Amino acid sequence: MIGKLGKWFSSPEPSKDKAEPLPKAEWRSETVDGRSVQVFQPSSAEPPTSAVLFMHGHGKVMLNDNAVFTELFQKHNLVAICPDGGQSWWMDRICDDFSPDISPQDWIVDQLLPFIEERWNIEPPKIALLGISMGGQGALQLSFRYAAQFPVVAAISPAVDFHQLYGQGLPLDQMFDNVEDARQATVVLNLHPLAWPRHQWFCCDPADTDWLDGCVRLGMKLSSSGILHERDLNTTGGGHSWDYFNRMAPQAFEHIVKGLAAY
Repeated sequence: MIGKLGKWFSSPEPSKDKAEPLPKAEWRSETVDGRSVQVFQPSSAEPPTSAVLFMHGHGKVMLNDNAVFTELFQKHNLVAICPDGGQSWWMDRICDDFSPDISPQDWIVDQLLPFIEERWNIEPPKIALLGISMGGQGALQLSFRYAAQFPVVAAISPAVDFHQLYGQGLPLDQMFDNVEDARQATVVLNLHPLAWPRHQWFCCDPADTDWLDGCVRLGMKLSSSGILHERDLNTTGGGHSWDYFNRMAPQAFEHIVKGLAAY
């Protein structure tokens, strides 16, 4: 009798139609070509098809502890990649604080992009650039140099006139011969009227006395050159601080998502 009834009391076989559990949304630390990289994997039933390369500021503050940005990456199902760029200003010049052998821009193109493609099967132009302060000007620099690969860029409080810091004992002093050499490398003086990112947006708090003038000058140069862009130099809320950066994050992501949808 027990043998006849055994099948009724045994554990049922799992349903083949049962949905697989969603991957856990989390930040984790990776190493790419010997460099530390923080990555965020969103939790979604649909695999992410786009990514955001975040370029940090001079203080090297990543986004793995930032709830505002993390929620936006999750909301829009975006992979986030945040490499450690040191105090290199994300330039196309050798900076010993980054590496004595390769510039930050070349490292991104030669090492980081292949890592992103291999891991998530995502490649340009489905990789947007996002940067804050030092990283904001770095994102603009990279997008103008590789406009076809990075047509979507958003910069929050970009330190456009970084040459103002020359002579203060920063890595900039090693990267450039003098203040004029540094000024010639700013994005304002390196715009190309025929090769520019098709979806660019930047913002700066009017109370940000250090970097507002450079952003205003960049906006005027873009407009006079007929280069399409969006900018917000009116919204205020904290100056050059994370209060302002977090406040402008939703607007930056709105621009990024809209731009990525075109590709």
